[in-house]
Amino acid sequence: MKKTSRQPARSLRRASRAFTLMEILIVVAIIGLLVGVAVTNLDSVLGSNEKKIASLFVNQSIKPAMTQYRIQMGDYPSTAEGLQALISAPAGKEASWSGPYLEKLPLDPWKQPYVYQSPGTHNKNSYDLFSKGPDKTEGTADDIGNWETTAPAQ
Repeated sequence: MKKTSRQPARSLRRASRAFTLMEILIVVAIIGLLVGVAVTNLDSVLGSNEKKIASLFVNQSIKPAMTQYRIQMGDYPSTAEGLQALISAPAGKEASWSGPYLEKLPLDPWKQPYVYQSPGTHNKNSYDLFSKGPDKTEGTADDIGNWETTAPAQ
């Protein structure tokens, strides 16, 4: 009788050491959920970095070149001259131009050229420089410019 009582005890021990199919499926489902959450959060993190890069360019990186141009030329480049005036002398201004003030004109993180206006719509006494943002459309809420923005009232 002892043999029969020991055999069920051994098989119970073996069964308790192994994972059931249900337990394995639950673990796989949890891992799948975690991967899904990580991928969606990764996209939002990368998107915000692109916005930060565009903001740094329009608010910080271009300022020294624009200031140097203004000091030497007396004013910012006109809208018609654009940012190209920082790389090569505008027509008729070759004598006073001491550039290049930038090596090349970068594209925004969405592979679009930055938009330049002088005098600016937002900055009446200087210039507006902005990226059209992820939607690549000028004049929308996601534009990233060198002007102050006010937070919406809550």
